[in-house]
Amino acid sequence: MSAVAQLPASTGPQGGPPGDRPAPTGQRRSRVAYLLLLPGIAWLIVFFLVPMFGSLFSMSLSEGSLGRGYTFTGRWANYTDAWSQYWEYFVRSFMYAGIATVLALVLAYPLAYTIAFKAGRWRGLLLIMVIAPFFTSFLLRTLAWRSILADTGIVADVLNVFTVNDVQLINTPLAVVTGLTYNFLPFMILPLYASLERIDPRLIEAGGDLYASPFTAFRKITFPLSMPGVVAGTLLTFIPAAGDYINAELLGTVRTRMVGNVIDSRFLNVTDYPTAAALSFTLMATIVVLVALYIKRAGTEELV
Repeated sequence: MSAVAQLPASTGPQGGPPGDRPAPTGQRRSRVAYLLLLPGIAWLIVFFLVPMFGSLFSMSLSEGSLGRGYTFTGRWANYTDAWSQYWEYFVRSFMYAGIATVLALVLAYPLAYTIAFKAGRWRGLLLIMVIAPFFTSFLLRTLAWRSILADTGIVADVLNVFTVNDVQLINTPLAVVTGLTYNFLPFMILPLYASLERIDPRLIEAGGDLYASPFTAFRKITFPLSMPGVVAGTLLTFIPAAGDYINAELLGTVRTRMVGNVIDSRFLNVTDYPTAAALSFTLMATIVVLVALYIKRAGTEELV
């Protein structure tokens, strides 16, 4: 008998056939990860995708009235009509949200940097102060700014001391942007802090050892390493700010209304559900496109 004929058949690790070999550890871990994702995916499908496309999207293509009822007719003209009538509200919403996001970044970065690197034993207290506004109603916080920016409020009193009189702050675009910046500032601070706190201080020290000035070390080391927090913070600030309507309602006038105010009015006051649904979907689609372009342009490996 030849040596080849005497070789045993190929077996698995436990003597069984090759098909009985256990899956590699990496494959088992990926299966577990997918199983853990199933509850969240099911929740999103049942309570987000189904209502959104089954109700809101179908309503945006319907005709009728609240009294006669609405019938799905596939009327895409609802979108063109809504855009032609309210395009300036979209422009105003994105402009206000963009300005508020930039202001929030300018204010949040130094604070997050201080908490991450300089706060020491005060770090916990400062973080509590950042989170504390969440324990107060969004509506109450905005109403507080209405009192602060009123013609007889504290800001007007301070300006009067410096002989700056007859300056109207409330019911202006400045008031709306101020409210947006304040209300969404924590959404900028927390991702920035989380990103900065993970930076190894030895990298910054190494930059100093290589004769880099503090500004150069910040520009070459700190800021690039904090980009995941910058990207996450700007997204968490811009997206809700673009769809907000409370700040424009309480701190502005008809001339400062945003698209969220129009959607609210069409749904609750005019009861023009198809137009309101079309505006909602247009706003959502526009934000998705802008976010995708932004992440592609400024995204990081952590977000890919």
